[in-house]
Amino acid sequence: MRKIHCMNAISKYGTDLLTDNYTMTDEAGEAEGILVRSASLHEMEFTDCLLAVARAGAGVNNIPLDTCAEKGIVVFNTPGANANGVKELVLAGLFLASRDVVGGIEWCKANKEDGNIAKDAEKAKKAFAGYEIKGKKLGVIGLGAIGAEVANAAAALGMEVYGYDPFISVNAAWVLSREVKHTTSLDTIFTECDYITVHVPALDSTKGMINKDAFEQMKDGVVILNFARDLLVNDDDMAEALRLGKVKRYVTDFPNPKSANMENAIVIPHLGASTEESEDNCAKMAVQEMMDYLENGNIRNSVNYPACDMGVKKTNSRVAVMHKNVPNMIGQITGALASSGINISDMTNKSRDKYAYTMMDLEHTPDDATVQKLNEIAGVLRVRVI
Repeated sequence: MRKIHCMNAISKYGTDLLTDNYTMTDEAGEAEGILVRSASLHEMEFTDCLLAVARAGAGVNNIPLDTCAEKGIVVFNTPGANANGVKELVLAGLFLASRDVVGGIEWCKANKEDGNIAKDAEKAKKAFAGYEIKGKKLGVIGLGAIGAEVANAAAALGMEVYGYDPFISVNAAWVLSREVKHTTSLDTIFTECDYITVHVPALDSTKGMINKDAFEQMKDGVVILNFARDLLVNDDDMAEALRLGKVKRYVTDFPNPKSANMENAIVIPHLGASTEESEDNCAKMAVQEMMDYLENGNIRNSVNYPACDMGVKKTNSRVAVMHKNVPNMIGQITGALASSGINISDMTNKSRDKYAYTMMDLEHTPDDATVQKLNEIAGVLRVRVI
């Protein structure tokens, strides 16, 4: 019986997928798999029985990826599962930034006791007049699952859309509308666009990318939307750009003491994926990824190990080896099996940065001594017999 521990409440649409071979446990220390949303695992002690952590969402900054990798623990996320929910909120942000709907609503609340509110509203509404987005230029930085959907939707609404992503995937390129103009220059986005929305991960190369230098290239009155990561925008530079009017509106899904006090900012309490559908989709994907790994050794959507798929296990046994990405590792692994008289019927090896993953279908189940040989190879992090 495989034991699974939930660090957060996970939608039953995900946990209901667990078969009779699984049971939920309140003790993280005895679990083979952990399901998590926002809980931090950085201070957690990982036991040897833990094989996988699945994050029901895209961001994994609450999980110590290197620590997990060194212990042979695969960390999964669910890219694209919440893409539609975030896309819809980005579109809402576009409209809120273009039409002063928020200001108008606040005026109505402030004047709710006015018996002549309908008549007075006709005089007051000119203060809340805005602009239409049709025909305006939108720059989308990052064309992953969310960025591509935002680009397509904005193009369908009549915007002139420019997309920037030097690492665009084949899948994203296939689903991107032909109306989206792909640019290889970030400067084009900064200089040409009336609206700019960012959809990239928080890396050393992207943190603070929306800053004073970027603002100097932008049009006066540009609108910036950030529904990706808080750290992508330099808050001090943004506050100054808003004060000077260089940026007309800043719409962010990440409240903090600085953004919440910015002039002309629309700050939303991290609602991008807060829909029932997104939570259900993320939970289902996370559970499916974890089950496939635990039962078959397949890795899909991992953030610390390479993707690797050998389908459903049909042979007598399957051995999965997590190891460092170093020379002669395959030779040592196959040599250890050969010395025990075990034949490999199928095999695959994939690598990602410092780590690699080797799966082998065997004609005979290896005994404890053979598994020990594999574990003793320098650079091997974990050996699983599935």
